[in-house]
Amino acid sequence: MRRDKWILYSIWLFAVGLLIVFVPKNRLREGFLAFFIKQSLTWVFGLLVAEKGLIKYPVRLFKKANKSSFSYEYFFYPASCVLFNLYYPEQKKFWIKAIYNILYTGLLTGIEVLAEKYTKLIKYVKWKWYWSFLTIWLTNYTSHLFYRWFFKVGQKN
Repeated sequence: MRRDKWILYSIWLFAVGLLIVFVPKNRLREGFLAFFIKQSLTWVFGLLVAEKGLIKYPVRLFKKANKSSFSYEYFFYPASCVLFNLYYPEQKKFWIKAIYNILYTGLLTGIEVLAEKYTKLIKYVKWKWYWSFLTIWLTNYTSHLFYRWFFKVGQKN
């Protein structure tokens, strides 16, 4: 249990470090938007999945608030989405974008699968890794569509 709490704290430090290092000051506004749109999407999916008992988070912060993982759903995923949107290969060919999406989603899914297997941070009850892959991809894609619309990325003026 103690090791899992340290992992949680490390996730927070790691995510903050990534944001500090990889979000340029001139793109903070874009980063905040990506963070908050992903947070609103994962709030819905995370609560639904946790409250329905499909996934359990035995070790988590704010145990009395709700059954989802605050660290995972409301901070780590949104922080990762900031980088996903800021470094999205917008001007590249379709297949490069597809590979970027698959690799990014696969990395996050892989981290979750390892956490499920080796920690008490997450336990799949009636859930499989491919549902995580699908929901992570869907929320990344949706957040990117909103990001593109809001900042008029790739649109002619």
